[in-house]
Amino acid sequence: MPLSRFLTLIAGLAVIFGLIIWLIDSLTRLSWQLYAYPLLSQALLVLIIALLAVLIAAFVYYLFVLPRAQKRRRQARRQPQVPVEKTEAAAKTLKAVRRQVDQIQDEVARQELLLRSRAIEQNLARGHLQLVVFGTGSAGKTSLVNALIGRMAGKVGASMGTTEVGETYSLKLKGLNREILIIDTPGILEAGVAGTEREQLARQLATEADLLLFVLDNDLRQSEYDPLQMLADIGKRSLIILNKSDLYPDEDRELILARLRERVRGVVAPADVIATAANPQPVILDGETVHPDPDIMPLIRRMVAVLRAEGEDLLADNILLQSQRLGERARYLIDAQRRRQAGKIVDRFQWISAGVIAVTPLPVVDLLATAAINAQMVVEIARVYGCDINLERARELALSLGKTLASLGIVKGAITIVATALEFSLGGLLVGRAIQGVSAAYLTRIAGKSFIEYFRHDQDWGDGGMAEVVQRQFQLNRKDEFMRAFVQEAITRVVKPLNLDREPPDDSEILRLPESQLPLEVKAELDPDLDDWHQS
Repeated sequence: MPLSRFLTLIAGLAVIFGLIIWLIDSLTRLSWQLYAYPLLSQALLVLIIALLAVLIAAFVYYLFVLPRAQKRRRQARRQPQVPVEKTEAAAKTLKAVRRQVDQIQDEVARQELLLRSRAIEQNLARGHLQLVVFGTGSAGKTSLVNALIGRMAGKVGASMGTTEVGETYSLKLKGLNREILIIDTPGILEAGVAGTEREQLARQLATEADLLLFVLDNDLRQSEYDPLQMLADIGKRSLIILNKSDLYPDEDRELILARLRERVRGVVAPADVIATAANPQPVILDGETVHPDPDIMPLIRRMVAVLRAEGEDLLADNILLQSQRLGERARYLIDAQRRRQAGKIVDRFQWISAGVIAVTPLPVVDLLATAAINAQMVVEIARVYGCDINLERARELALSLGKTLASLGIVKGAITIVATALEFSLGGLLVGRAIQGVSAAYLTRIAGKSFIEYFRHDQDWGDGGMAEVVQRQFQLNRKDEFMRAFVQEAITRVVKPLNLDREPPDDSEILRLPESQLPLEVKAELDPDLDDWHQS
């Protein structure tokens, strides 16, 4: 209790005690004087007691109730307010993430997203300010944390790699109502697999900071500048701290600070480059070893100034950033899942196309015949991406893409690539229907991969149009490592089942073929929708 309030309490008690003595004496004398008027005596007594009760109540209110009310009003006036538009945007993003989570089949990934979204919501509700201490293992990060919180928080003075996991400590700064959490991270640029893993953890924690304390012990190296630039690019606010400044003469220290400010121009403001000595080296005075106090007041002053002026915006920006990154992660997982599903569809239809062409050979690869297969493939790929496309629209897309393949010379190029690859793998010459079948599979694959890109981008071919997408897929699917695996599978699925010494199979033999090699007319019996479209 403040001294002034304590003295007021003593004085008030003395007054009340005196009034009680006076009241007792007055009532005694008054009772004798008003003995003949009992009603008047009782009324006067009640009035005096009421006045005394009011006095005592006022005294109690002044000492106990009023201070608390004033404190609550001050806190209400000073209660920090996070910008509403940013918190609303973050809340909407988190709701969208929860809707996306239902589409993810991987249980581990789904639970990870749910846990992360709940953590972001809790941060939004609590409103802690997170300061992440980031830098190399030898820069003195833990010493700086110790100096900031005023107690030993970890092992200090050890070699690189002391802090293996992110450790969190609480700090209160005068003039700031929000709780500040200081997170000490593992060092970056450490050797070995373990060092790489710790650096990944440190970078992850840094991306979640409201304010980043980037600790150095010398001039900024390129390997340190790169993560600083990356964090700045995603919107992280940083203070650069030249720690161990007591090791340098004043002139050298100022030279290093000037060089640092010049190097980070445009990334960090000059006022945010600060020198500290979190754990100064002992000095000998008059034959005795003296341990100087940490010199971190310039950092504390700058931290307080930044957090007072920008704390609410930093908190809101970080929450919004984390929710957006979580949304991007959810979209990435859904996209990867859809691409796997669509890729399986393409794999299936490419061998259906190969079987159809191989058992019913024509002088050239018949793009109209494969267009019927490609149309059904388009319908199934569209379904994976939540698009409802009928066979007529799918046929238009398939024919359009077939014409693009021919106009770009990809059909001829595909046949040449396939023939060369088959001849190299098997030796000798192959009959045309083997080459045609494998070429049809290859072209169907290029078409399928192109349609995946089309649906991935909301049924948009992009600025370069269909031709650019098809060309890119052709280049991706002609790489040596892919062609080797593709040709080996084609030999197993298409070439060997053909039995090249025999005549083309009759109807009874066709009916015994695997489903992946059935001609279109036979396959249509199993797929009435495809038959109806083909007849039309």
